[in-house]
Amino acid sequence: MNVRRLPTVREFMDKYVETLSPDTDIMEAVDFLLEKRVTGAIVTGAKGELVGMLTEFDCLKILTLGGPDHDAPKGKVRDFMSSDVQTIPPTMDIYYAAGLFMSAKVRRFPVVEEGRIVGAITRFDILRAVQRGLAGH
Repeated sequence: MNVRRLPTVREFMDKYVETLSPDTDIMEAVDFLLEKRVTGAIVTGAKGELVGMLTEFDCLKILTLGGPDHDAPKGKVRDFMSSDVQTIPPTMDIYYAAGLFMSAKVRRFPVVEEGRIVGAITRFDILRAVQRGLAGH
């Protein structure tokens, strides 16, 4: 019997992931997201542990916090980030990961192995998997 191995998250994830600190000024974090052209970033603590995720959606809160004179809001990433973050292992098959994207309505998942962040996978990465699978590469 010929058993086909399913492609895994490890094969398509971004292995190099720039992170933010929870102590970063929120406006610096907005600059970071825009400069890197990403919709979100993993937030790590002093020991590199996952403490949250900051997305463009989280940053929209900034506009609701400005004063009547549209003062720039003050705050740190920790004040805006989501701290309840779902992670996935690099060994998860790509089809299961695609299903998680459909149900979770997020754009990226941190990929964690043995308690360490080893990468991130995005919807775009899943599309690359679709392209590879459908094109027969």
